[in-house]
Amino acid sequence: MQGLRNFTDDDVSLDLMVPPIEPAPVSSATTSRSLSFDGEETSESKIERLISEHPVIIFTRSSSCCMCHVMKKLLSTVGVHPTVIEVDNEEIACLAVQTTPVLFIGGACVGGFESLVALHLSGHLVSRLVEVGALWE
Repeated sequence: MQGLRNFTDDDVSLDLMVPPIEPAPVSSATTSRSLSFDGEETSESKIERLISEHPVIIFTRSSSCCMCHVMKKLLSTVGVHPTVIEVDNEEIACLAVQTTPVLFIGGACVGGFESLVALHLSGHLVSRLVEVGALWE
C-alpha cells in the first residue's frame, strides 16, 4: 500500500499496515446451506428454496431499509433473528407480495411491516414462531 507508513511519537505508535487476507480453507467433506445461488437457478426457484430453508426470512431491496430494520428489531425482541436477503426487481416479481420488505414465517407469506405489527399486536406472532420451530417457549 502506497503512502501508509508507521508513525512513531514519544507516547504513541501507530501501525497503518493492513495484514493480507488469507482465503478460508475449502473442504469438500462439509456441506453447507449457502445463500449463494446456482447460476442456472431461476429467480423463482431461488426464492422458493430460500423460503423453504429458513423458518423466518425477510426479502428486501436494501438491508439498510428502515422498515426492514424495524422488522428485524421487533422479531429480535421476541427472540428470533431472521435471515435477510436483498433482492433485485426480477426477484421481487417472484414474491407473493410485490413490495418490500416482505416477511415469510414457516414458508407462508406474512406480508410487510404492517402485517407483522398486526400479527404481533393480535398476540399471534409468538405462537406462530413456536409453531414453525423458530422459537421455543
